Amino acid sequence: MTASRIRAWAFVHKWTSLVSTLFMLLLCLTGLPLIFQHEIDEWVGASAGPAAVRPGQARASTDRIAAAALADHPGKVIQYLGWDLHEPDAVFVILNDAAGSHPNASVSSVYDANTARRLGPPGSAFMGVMLRLHVDLYARLPGKLFLGAMGTLLVAAIVSGAVLYWPFTRRLPFGTVRPERARRVVWLDLHNLLGIVTVAWLTVVGATGVINTLSEPMINHWKATELGRMIAAHAGPAPARLASLDAAVARAREAAPGMTPGFIAFPGTPFSTSHHYGVFLRGTAPFTARLLQPVLLDGETGAVADTSRLPWYLTTLLVSQPLHFGDYGGMPMKVIWALLDLVTIVVLGSGLYLWWSRRRRPAPARAVPAAGAASA
Repeated sequence: MTASRIRAWAFVHKWTSLVSTLFMLLLCLTGLPLIFQHEIDEWVGASAGPAAVRPGQARASTDRIAAAALADHPGKVIQYLGWDLHEPDAVFVILNDAAGSHPNASVSSVYDANTARRLGPPGSAFMGVMLRLHVDLYARLPGKLFLGAMGTLLVAAIVSGAVLYWPFTRRLPFGTVRPERARRVVWLDLHNLLGIVTVAWLTVVGATGVINTLSEPMINHWKATELGRMIAAHAGPAPARLASLDAAVARAREAAPGMTPGFIAFPGTPFSTSHHYGVFLRGTAPFTARLLQPVLLDGETGAVADTSRLPWYLTTLLVSQPLHFGDYGGMPMKVIWALLDLVTIVVLGSGLYLWWSRRRRPAPARAVPAAGAASA
C-alpha cells in the first residue's frame, strides 16, 4: 500500500473514531447491563416471577388476564397484550388513555399466566433508563437516527482500522505487546491487538445497531404499505363489543399453523384497524421465534379477515435485534457478549488516550501514525 493511501486511510480512521468514540462508549456502558436485563430485573426484585403451578392447574384465560388489567388500571384501555419470550408464564399488558395514544404515555404491567395475578411493572427503573439512553438518548426518532449515524461512523472506523493493521504491524509477530517500550507504545500495541481480535464481533454489533436505529422508519413504511393495504381493505367502525381474546387467538393459530401468539394489538392501535384485532404470531424454534406473522381478525366476531408475511426488511430488523444483544444462545452467549463489550470499552478508551497523548507531544517529534492509533 502506498504512503498516500495509508495517510488517507489513517485520516478516515482518526476522524470517524474521534467523532463516534464518546457515543460508542456510552452505548457500550449502557449495553452491558442490557445484555443481562432479565437477570438484573430478577436480582433487584423488579420481576416477581410467576406463581408456582399446582398439578392439574389450568392456565388463566387471556380474557381473564385482560379483565384483571382493566380492573387494576381504571379509566385505561388495553393497547397491547403479549407473551414474554423469555418468561412463558408471564403476560405483559400495555394500557393507555385511548387506543391511539402515544406509546410514551402508556403504562405496562406483567401478569401471571397461570393465576392472572399482577406481578408488577415489566422491569426496573434503572433498566428503563439504560434502555432509553441506549436506544434514543431520550430524544425519540432524532436520537435514534443520530446514534445510527454514530454507528455508521463506527463501522467506517472498524473497516479503516482493519485496512491499516497490516501495513503498521507487518514487521511484528501477531499479538506483540512491547512492555519495555514507552507507555504510549504499549497502549498502541494493546489497541491494535484487541481491535483486530474483536473486529468481526464489533462489526456485527455495530451493523445490527445501525439497523435497529432504523426500526421506526421501517415500521412506519410497512404500516403505510403492506399493513396499510390490509387495513384499507378491512376498514370499519369501532366494534360495539369485543370478541373473546381466546377465541381470536385460537383462530389466528389456525390461520398460521405451527406458530404461537406473540402479542395482540387491540382495535384502534397502530398495528391493527379501528375494527380489528391484530394478532402477531411467531415461530417456535430459536430463530423463527424472532419472526412475526400478522393476522387481522374481526373485533366483534373474531373471524380471520387477512394475514400476510412480513417484508424482508422487517425480517432483517427482527433478526438483528437479538443478535445485537447476544440474545440467541442463552447465558453462555450473553457472557461472551459482555466480555467482548468490555474489551471494546478498552479499545475505545485506548484510542482516545493515544490521540490525546499524541496531541501533547511536541510537533517535531510526531511521526506517521501507527496502526490503530487512528483513533489516535
